[in-house]
Amino acid sequence: MSAPADPDGGSLQMTGVSLAAAIFILSLATFVVILDTTIINVAIPHIAGAFAASAHEGTWTITSYAVAEAFTIPLSGWLVTRFGVVRTFLAAIIGFAVFSVLCGIATSLPMLVVFRVFQGLCGGPLMPASQTLIMRVTPPHRVELAMGLWMMTTILAPIAGPILGGTLADSVGWRWAFYINIPVAMLCAFGAWSLFRTRETQVSKQPIDYVGLVLLALSVGALQIMLDNGQNQDWFASPWILGLLIVAVLGFVTFIIWELTDDHPIVDLRVFRHRGFAVSAAAMSLTFGAFFASIVLLPLWLQTNMGYTSTWAGYVLAFQAVFGVIMAPVAAILMTRFDPRILMSLGLVILALAILYRTGYASNVSFEAMILPQLAMGFGIPLFFVPLMTLSMTSVRPEETAAASGLINFLRTIAGAIATAAVVSAWSSSATTLRSDLVGTLRHSRDFLEKLGDKGLPHGQALGSLDRLVQDQSVMLATNHMFLLLGAVVGLTAIGIWLMPKSSVN
Repeated sequence: MSAPADPDGGSLQMTGVSLAAAIFILSLATFVVILDTTIINVAIPHIAGAFAASAHEGTWTITSYAVAEAFTIPLSGWLVTRFGVVRTFLAAIIGFAVFSVLCGIATSLPMLVVFRVFQGLCGGPLMPASQTLIMRVTPPHRVELAMGLWMMTTILAPIAGPILGGTLADSVGWRWAFYINIPVAMLCAFGAWSLFRTRETQVSKQPIDYVGLVLLALSVGALQIMLDNGQNQDWFASPWILGLLIVAVLGFVTFIIWELTDDHPIVDLRVFRHRGFAVSAAAMSLTFGAFFASIVLLPLWLQTNMGYTSTWAGYVLAFQAVFGVIMAPVAAILMTRFDPRILMSLGLVILALAILYRTGYASNVSFEAMILPQLAMGFGIPLFFVPLMTLSMTSVRPEETAAASGLINFLRTIAGAIATAAVVSAWSSSATTLRSDLVGTLRHSRDFLEKLGDKGLPHGQALGSLDRLVQDQSVMLATNHMFLLLGAVVGLTAIGIWLMPKSSVN
C-alpha cells in the first residue's frame, strides 16, 4: 500500500503524538455514535413511563436511530467524494451534538423519535469517515494496530451503553443519556479540525443521483415504519404492514438495479465484486444482528421479568468489556501471525457458545451465573470483529475505502435494527403461545391453590400467584428459544467465514 499524498506531493501520514491523538479522536467519535445505539436500551421502561407509552413503543427510539443511521451510512462514499472527508466528519459530529440536545429536551415520544431520526442521520457518516481518515493518516505497517485500537471503541461502546444509560436513568434521569454526548462531540469536532484541516481529500463535483437517493429513502423509510409498527399491527396479518414490506423490498431491489447501472451512483455497489468484502459484509450482517439482538433482549428480559433495575441490567452486560478491551489490540497483533479466518471462526464459536449457554437459564438464575457467558463474549467478539473490519477495508482498492466502509456499516446497522425488531416480536409472540401451552398442560392446579389457601392466602391472590408463575415460566422458555436461535445463527456464520479468500495481511 503506497503512502497517500496531498495535492502538493507531501505525505498525509502521521506519526508519534499526532497519530495517537488522531486515532483517539476518531475512536472517540465512533464510540459516541455506537454508544447511542444501546445507551437507552435499559432506559426504555423510563422513557415509556415518561410519555405514557408501552415498552414496545419505547423501542421506537432504538429502531428509529438505527434505521436513520443506516440511511446515511451508505451515502458516506458519495459525501466524502463530494465534500471531502474532513468536512463530512465535522458537519456530522456537530449535527450529532445539536440533535442530542433536542432529544434531551423532547416533550413527547413522537418528538423524541423524530429527533432520534435526525441524530441517526448525522451519526451515520461518522464511522465510515473515521475509518477513511485512519487508513489515510496511518503508515501502512501500523494500519492493523490502528484498526485494532479503533475497533476497541466499537466493541466497548455497545457494552458501555447499557451500563451508562442504566446508571443515568436510575440516578439523574434518562435525558442525560443524550446530554452526555455534547461535550464529547464538541471535543471531537475541535480535535478533528485541529488535526485534519490540512489533510482534506480532493473533492469531485459529480452529478447527484436523485433517483438512487429517493429509492434509498423510500425503502429505508418503509422499513423503519414497518419495524416500528409491526408488533402493534400483528405484523403481516395487517395489510398496512404487508404493504410496507412490499414497498421496502421492491424499493431495495429497484435501488440495487439502478445503482449498478447508473454512471454516477450515490452508493457504489461494485465493491461487492471483491469476494473478501462480500463475505465480510455477509458475516458482519449475520453476526452483528444476532449480537445486537441479544444485548437488547437480555436487559429487556431482566427488567420486565426478573425485577432488575436499569443499572443492574447494565452491570450484567458490563462484564463483556473485561476481556473486550484487552483482546482488541491482541487480535490486531494475532492477525499478522495467523490466518485471520482462524481467528474469526474461533471468535464466532466462542460467541455462539456464550449465547447458547443462556438457553439453560431458569427463572431463578443468579447474577453470578450470568457473568461467565458475558466474559466469554468479551473474549470472542474482538477475535471476530477486528480481523473482519481490517480485511473488509484491505479487500478493496484505496479509492473504494469510503464506499466499502459505508456499505459494511450500513449492513451492520440495518441488520441490528431488523434483528432487534424480529427477535423482540418473536419473543413476545412465543411467550404468549407457550403460556397457552403451559395452561393446557397444568395438572394438580387445584391442589396448588388449596395449599396456598391453607397458608392463609385468599383464593384471588392464590390464583394470581399461579398466573404469575405460569407467565414467568412462559417468558423464560421464550427467552431460551430466542438465545438458541441467535446462537445457531452465529455458529453457522463461523462456517461461512471460510468462503473468504486467504488474506495477505499476515
